[in-house]
Amino acid sequence: MARQERAEVTRAAILDGAARAFDAEGYHGTTLGDIVKEAGVTKGALYFHFSSKEELAQALIDEQFSVPGPADDPERAGVQAVIDILHMMARQLVEDVRVRAGIRLVIDRSSKTGIVSEPYTRWIELLKAHLVRAQERGDVKPDVDPGQVARLIVGSWTGLQLSSQVLSGRQELSAETTLMWEMLLPSIVVPRRLGRFRPEGSIEEAARELVTVE
Repeated sequence: MARQERAEVTRAAILDGAARAFDAEGYHGTTLGDIVKEAGVTKGALYFHFSSKEELAQALIDEQFSVPGPADDPERAGVQAVIDILHMMARQLVEDVRVRAGIRLVIDRSSKTGIVSEPYTRWIELLKAHLVRAQERGDVKPDVDPGQVARLIVGSWTGLQLSSQVLSGRQELSAETTLMWEMLLPSIVVPRRLGRFRPEGSIEEAARELVTVE
């Protein structure tokens, strides 16, 4: 195995180990020693890739919130893209410990060191950009404020996933996300265009979920 490839494997192991530790104990309950043990690497290897626990946490947060924006695929930008983003997150919260850790880290760090709003601001701006595109093409009602709706979506879904974690270990989160969209879409989408959108997620998103289950 080439040196660069070994370094990438080690870095991935560290991130996975850190994610498991943060997901289980939170940011403040996790030490670098816990991460080293969970990742199965030496402290030297950890410090080669990350200088601190803070840097590790930030890497997981950045990874969680790195979702393609409308400019990356103009044809898919719009209401259905916003629906699919939340369904993708719902699936990943159940399947991917890095995503779970990323969300917990934002909450943990905000409660201890003050508000950490930048990750959620990025999500709001991303959804707003999709909704602006949708409004320009006539899908979203003209009197709707895309920024306000984006903030409402992020806040509502954040609360939904937290309550779902408590009530069902997030096993019902996809169904609850669909219900949220069934109730929200008539408020923001032009009535004659409602039939264009699938609150349960698009065919492409459903196919990805099927592959994951199989």
